Amino acid sequence: MKGLVQRVSRAQVDVGGETIARIDRGLLVFVAVVRGDGEPELERMVRKVGGLRIFPDEQGRMNRSVKEIGGEILAVSQFTLAAELSRGYRPSFGPAEEPEQAEKMFDRFVAGLRGMDIPVFCGEFGADMQVGLTNDGPVTIWLDYPPKK
Repeated sequence: MKGLVQRVSRAQVDVGGETIARIDRGLLVFVAVVRGDGEPELERMVRKVGGLRIFPDEQGRMNRSVKEIGGEILAVSQFTLAAELSRGYRPSFGPAEEPEQAEKMFDRFVAGLRGMDIPVFCGEFGADMQVGLTNDGPVTIWLDYPPKK
């Protein structure tokens, strides 16, 4: 699984000109499911995202998680994170999981975060989405848990 996590002061997803999900302070998380991803990668991604200590404490150090600050998560499925660019300039999305399986894994990712008592809102799987955000910091973290062979 691959994830791009951004600490935001606000973020939203629009589909067809309408806002379908919106958060204030929290995390915007783009997630790609890669062929071969299974339970170990899913569990690791859920634990890492839910526990990331990237919000400031009283001393201004990154030491608080999204849950500790009472924040929210906006999760967006984004298969393009799995792009392969080893040849030429046109990305290949062969490494991305098939849509049906990817959607199931994405839904389980969201359920795992909600199981940690974190409010999670979502984009629309497979839709043409417009994502708006105000990156706080900026703080952007790349997560990559390749499938175990």
